[in-house]
Amino acid sequence: MLRPRIIPCLLVHQGGLVKTQGFKEPKYVGDPINAVRIFNEKEADELMVLDIDATVNRVAPDFALIAKLAAECRMPLCYGGGVTTAEQAARIVDMGVEKVAVSAAAIAKPYLLTEMAAAVGRQSVVAVLDVRKRTGLFAKGYELCTHNGKTTHKLDPVVFSKQLQDAGAGEIVINSVDRDGIMQGYDLGLAMQFKQALKVPVTFLGGAGSLEHMGELISNLGVVGASAGSLFVFKGKYRAVLINYPTPDQKVKLCRDTLKH
Repeated sequence: MLRPRIIPCLLVHQGGLVKTQGFKEPKYVGDPINAVRIFNEKEADELMVLDIDATVNRVAPDFALIAKLAAECRMPLCYGGGVTTAEQAARIVDMGVEKVAVSAAAIAKPYLLTEMAAAVGRQSVVAVLDVRKRTGLFAKGYELCTHNGKTTHKLDPVVFSKQLQDAGAGEIVINSVDRDGIMQGYDLGLAMQFKQALKVPVTFLGGAGSLEHMGELISNLGVVGASAGSLFVFKGKYRAVLINYPTPDQKVKLCRDTLKH
């Protein structure tokens, strides 16, 4: 039976592991490889690593870092950052990475997902959509952005997510820009829109500040990926850096309500 996945999301900036808030002010929290080793020990369901520099700087994926991550990681690994071709995706998968994520490139050319699916299999293709509330006096709904929130796109996020699903995405990650790093809970209304619209697995990122927040997401939406950054790298109200992850018993409790869906 399919079950929810609890997924740490690690952001890489200038070679180090960082955490942002609202996609701004990256705070250094350690070495990515050391973090992977700790998540290995804690038997994480899956790990997502996103290089937040590559696309902005228009550089290729950091294959040297990817090779180190793949060699160290003992759980399914999803990597994103700078991927613009199916050939790059195939090279990353050949290194031992299970999933390859694309964001800005998927918006610029959705057919890339079709090419990637043909090259590495649909199950290895992940589209990441950064979504935030529209601003302005009469603004309503949500919008898509890329390049660490600096570029906005005139696309309906839910409608476009279905287009990416049809193009070849085997999984879609919805990243709430507004909730990034604030640790006050997921945007459940936003999450429900995507869960109801999509047939492929969906993972939600942005806002988790406690295991209760993850339980709330799972209880309301059922089988989804519950991802977080701050929750798994900070501890306490002063945000002391401490890599952590729920115990097996805590995960069982989190997923218990899934049977209702």
